[in-house]
Amino acid sequence: MTTAPLSISEFIDRGNFSAQQIMIVALCLIFNMIDGFDITAMAVTAHQIGEDMQLTADKLGLVFSFSLAGMMMGAMFLATLSDIIGRRTMIIITLLLVGSTVILTALVNSLPMLIFLRFVSGLGAGAMLASVATLASEYSPERFRALSVTAVTSGYPLGAMMTGLVASSIVPEFGWRGMFAVGGTITIGLAVVAFLLVPESLQFLCKKQPEGALKKVNKVLARFSVQPLTEMPLINQSDGVVEADHQSILQKMFSLLTPELKRSTLTLWATFFLCISTLYFLMSWIPKLIIDLGYPADAGNLAFTLFNFGGVLGIFTLGWLASRWSLSTLISIFAVTAAALMWVFAAAASLQASQTILMTLIFVIGISLQGGYTGLYAVAAKIYPIEIRSTGVGWAIGLGRLGAVIGPGVAGYMIATGISITTNFLTFAIPMMVGGILAYQLRVR
Repeated sequence: MTTAPLSISEFIDRGNFSAQQIMIVALCLIFNMIDGFDITAMAVTAHQIGEDMQLTADKLGLVFSFSLAGMMMGAMFLATLSDIIGRRTMIIITLLLVGSTVILTALVNSLPMLIFLRFVSGLGAGAMLASVATLASEYSPERFRALSVTAVTSGYPLGAMMTGLVASSIVPEFGWRGMFAVGGTITIGLAVVAFLLVPESLQFLCKKQPEGALKKVNKVLARFSVQPLTEMPLINQSDGVVEADHQSILQKMFSLLTPELKRSTLTLWATFFLCISTLYFLMSWIPKLIIDLGYPADAGNLAFTLFNFGGVLGIFTLGWLASRWSLSTLISIFAVTAAALMWVFAAAASLQASQTILMTLIFVIGISLQGGYTGLYAVAAKIYPIEIRSTGVGWAIGLGRLGAVIGPGVAGYMIATGISITTNFLTFAIPMMVGGILAYQLRVR
């Protein structure tokens, strides 16, 4: 039995990146794929749902908006509970919430109920991302923390890619309801996996010290082959915790704007909002923009796939580079590069460049834009102390989701009024450029 207190910061930051820690990060990545599934499951079945329930495009658009609004509110408000009840508990709850509402969506027969279920499912998915990003951060050594968090956020584009593949097999055979039934069942299964395999954050246990905290800490340490302790691990400044934390949810929200954090918080929020408005402009409109250039629908789908595949590569590339160079500087380089490439795409489109050139540009834009954007999750996890980490990450994601609502809407208005594709790309490159400049100001390693 070990009697000397163990410093959690030394145990995590100075230790090896063990197989147990890698497993935790990998599971967080898989759980985050639900975020990608939750958005795109509706997108790939919207046509069939519209025909089956006799819903016009404007009513389907309302469903999409409520889903995104749910994700925004889930990240900003529901994720805050993770700082109170624990990361593990929150992950299990959100998996059950998303899984059950997705299954119920397969049974829905009215527009109001469809909107309600998509909103509630969005709440769970929004809180999910903040919780898994926080848990992955707290189980990763400092030198691998950015890589871990960015890897977890790659779950979104991976989920988006997988949804398309699953839909092509399930929808023709079982219809759109089968798609949601399968997705919800898998999600419930993942909740069981989380219950069995995901430990609570050691930093959270040491900070909150819930009933039976020492027993819980020793149970986690046993998984890392560390001998049990007779007293709680050290709680000190290096662990990001100083005294017991009894803040309410509202107090945690306001603590993001204390004098020490206000500048970083406002800069982070602005960067998230600007970058995600450009990201969702492309996520929402790439297929149509390519078709409007005179290419067939297959070319639009190919462009969307290449953009997301590039995003996966970009996320892992930035995460790998971040173990060697300044994280905020890398994000800035990626974001500014994406903006410049969007201008190049606009020029190539206006000159009627070949399909190969345009697809290559979309692929590389996906690498730089999504790689840079997802690096912001790691920045958020590094900026905030343990007691408000999920709150800080959640609010950054939530306000970013507001950009996800506004960006595609503005683009839709521009397209509807006849504004050219070239002008759309030139316009939405600007917020990405400004976001890249702001990211550099964060100065996070």
